[in-house]
Amino acid sequence: MTDVSIRRIGVFYDGSYFTIASKHMAGQFGWLQVEPFQRLIKTYLREKEPDYTQHRVVYAAWFQGISDINHADEKQLRYDRRMHDELMRAGIEIRLMPISQSQSKEKGVDVALAIDALQVALDRKIDIAALVTGDSDFVPLVRALVKNNVRVLAAHFDQCYGDQQDFASQRLTDACDYVLNVSKLTTEKHYEAAFKGLFRPPDGSLPEQIQVANSYNTPAPTANRG
Repeated sequence: MTDVSIRRIGVFYDGSYFTIASKHMAGQFGWLQVEPFQRLIKTYLREKEPDYTQHRVVYAAWFQGISDINHADEKQLRYDRRMHDELMRAGIEIRLMPISQSQSKEKGVDVALAIDALQVALDRKIDIAALVTGDSDFVPLVRALVKNNVRVLAAHFDQCYGDQQDFASQRLTDACDYVLNVSKLTTEKHYEAAFKGLFRPPDGSLPEQIQVANSYNTPAPTANRG
């Protein structure tokens, strides 16, 4: 029998989205870590739903496209190994989709994330789905989850790339029950300690890590995400 006082959370990562956010923040704050990030999600939801005694992450999965080994240099392979080790230690399932150098987009990643999230929800394993993304492509997924009595949190970042800015889709945030803009926590004293705890100092050369993070075959973000 399910304990109604506990809220079960599933966290679904758009891996390239999280990686790009980590690269963007590395110079100012450090390298984003997944375990404290999930603790932040639990803390945020606990404040949004104070009537429940506990919020617990019971499932987490990372979805990302990755180049084949013939197109990966040593730096990228080293970064991949470090990231995968961190994910495994955090108990996050890793779902990688092969991509080629000719592809401009990670085909199949969004679909795989959506199918997994909906399956976990339909199996009644979670009460809340936390989607780490800002992409409007996930709006149909959000609506399907809500239709099946699963509340949805969009955890996203505001990012700038030279003259370009990348914000979460308003269509996505409007469809969700809860929205956590991680970037805005820099101005909220209530979350000051939690925000600082998200980061670790970069290992080795910071410019090298930024370069490696950007070496994924990931399309450049656009100013309007729908």
